[in-house]
Amino acid sequence: MSVQNYRIRLDGVRFRSKHGASAPERRLPQDFVAHVELTFPPSELPRSDDRRDVVDYDRIATLIVEEGTARSCRLLETLARRIADRLFAAVPATAVRITITKPRPPTSISVEAASVELTVTRDDDDFTA
Repeated sequence: MSVQNYRIRLDGVRFRSKHGASAPERRLPQDFVAHVELTFPPSELPRSDDRRDVVDYDRIATLIVEEGTARSCRLLETLARRIADRLFAAVPATAVRITITKPRPPTSISVEAASVELTVTRDDDDFTA
């Protein structure tokens, strides 16, 4: 029996930051929620039941929040890409699927939340983590 896929998923990573298309949106911190799925080569699957052998979930969440609060973005697309790039730099993932949700975006019509989802794959020549 062989492992075909190895994924780690974190849902509901929350942070407050100053992202938005308009200057007023970027003046005050707002809530954001990230859902991230990282795909790893089967060789990264832990060989033991030891926490030291696995990608640390807390580290992934910390990287998401650090990048999400590091600097302001006008677009959720930019924010999602920056977070994906940060994760690729830190862990040996082959793909990152990330959804960034902004609850209660400022729109003329009532909208509960706006989300952007990206799936980004690492090029073979980029595999350096």
